Amino acid sequence: MKRKSVSLLLAAVLILTMVFAAGCSRGGSSDADAGSGDAAAGGEQVTIRVAHEVAETHPSHIALLDIFKKNVEEQSGGNITVEIYANGQLGTMTENLEAMKIGDLEMVWGSDAPVAVTVPEWSLVGLPFLFTSVDAAHDAFDGDFGAKLDELLDAAGIVNLGWGDVGFRNITNSKQTIKTPEDLAGLKIRTMSNALHKEYFTDLGAVPQEMQFSELLTALQQKQVDGQENPTAMIWNNGIYEVQTYMTVSEHVWSAAPVLIAKPFLEGLSSEYQEIIKNAAADAVAFQREELTKQNQDLLKNIEDAGLEVTVLTEAEKAPFQKIAQDGVWKTAAATYGQELIDLAASYNK
Repeated sequence: MKRKSVSLLLAAVLILTMVFAAGCSRGGSSDADAGSGDAAAGGEQVTIRVAHEVAETHPSHIALLDIFKKNVEEQSGGNITVEIYANGQLGTMTENLEAMKIGDLEMVWGSDAPVAVTVPEWSLVGLPFLFTSVDAAHDAFDGDFGAKLDELLDAAGIVNLGWGDVGFRNITNSKQTIKTPEDLAGLKIRTMSNALHKEYFTDLGAVPQEMQFSELLTALQQKQVDGQENPTAMIWNNGIYEVQTYMTVSEHVWSAAPVLIAKPFLEGLSSEYQEIIKNAAADAVAFQREELTKQNQDLLKNIEDAGLEVTVLTEAEKAPFQKIAQDGVWKTAAATYGQELIDLAASYNK
């Protein structure tokens, strides 16, 4: 009996020794990595897939690749991997947003119009002639107007990490020069999925055709639509100029490029990971805005040199377009979304 007791005691000591050794092994590495904080603890590995619809030459893609991906991967010690999917590889932005909601995609750098399907107030971003300058738009989105829209989006389970730019939108077509609202009569113009856009172009006498951006170039090539409206950088980088003849610099709508991330995904990460992602997004947005503004200015000459007839509207020539907007779609927007939000955005115009 005594020998049996000794054997049991030795076995117990052996088991305790093994458990203690294993614990020391796990604890030893955490002491060595203590300077890395929460993000490196346990070597947590995370992959962030970011989808967008623009070309690799567009500032949004460049900002993702050179700023966001680089900063996130370096600052996480390689524990976070950022995968970028350009040119609508993962579908349209509408499909990307739905994928985010069900946890099948982590991030989207897109545009404001598709978000309005989820948060109707976001339609106000595209209200014609709401902003009078790039600075006014930046001040509004960085201020209370942007904060209010962010708050509404957050309730839908998506976080906006920053307001990048798409810029002021201009009209192109394959039919004729456009200098007055009457010149748009009967033209089939592709618009975004924004009810305010469609109403405005209807009021101008055009025939708006809603479609995803990824479908636009083919639709223009096949003459399903006569024209479209996008900022200069989009017209150049995505080859739209190659299938159009006329361009009018109308600057009728400002479009934003929010950097969106799924809220459950973000909040499921360590606090250090969250901070790395937010800071990298802020740096990417700052870079993207600067480059996008420069492209929208500089690429107009490229488009003209490529053979398009470019018409730049004067302030006097813009006035009839503005009046049609204020007499029509502005009233619809106020009745639908409230005058308060419109006044808040417009208050940033100098």
